[in-house]
Amino acid sequence: MTFLDHVEFAVRDIEASRSFYERALAPLDIVRLITVGPERTRAGSTRHGFGKDGYPRLWIHDKERPGSGTHIAFATKKRAVVDAFHSAALSAGGIDNGPPGIRPRYHADYYAAYVLDPDGVNVEVVCQEPA
Repeated sequence: MTFLDHVEFAVRDIEASRSFYERALAPLDIVRLITVGPERTRAGSTRHGFGKDGYPRLWIHDKERPGSGTHIAFATKKRAVVDAFHSAALSAGGIDNGPPGIRPRYHADYYAAYVLDPDGVNVEVVCQEPA
């Protein structure tokens, strides 16, 4: 069982963010699994659920103000996936917030990359395995 069941946050432009996450998370094999339309939500929002193995663990939605300081980190066991995420996220319109590399302030094997999504959410992919 995983520690984190799911994360959800508001985005400014639901379709721009859907496109960003579809492309940026592809190297991690995370895909959009479900879309819930406004007719099925209490707030009248659209919700996109992303995940693996049929279970959405990341949800984005509109109709609320995006929160500042939001950070989400995805784990991988391969440093090449960190690199691929960074490249895919930049080509999807993300803004570099820290290129792939070791972050010794955390520990000697903390290899991560950071990208800001269309709403300024700090998205990280980290590999904490030895090289």
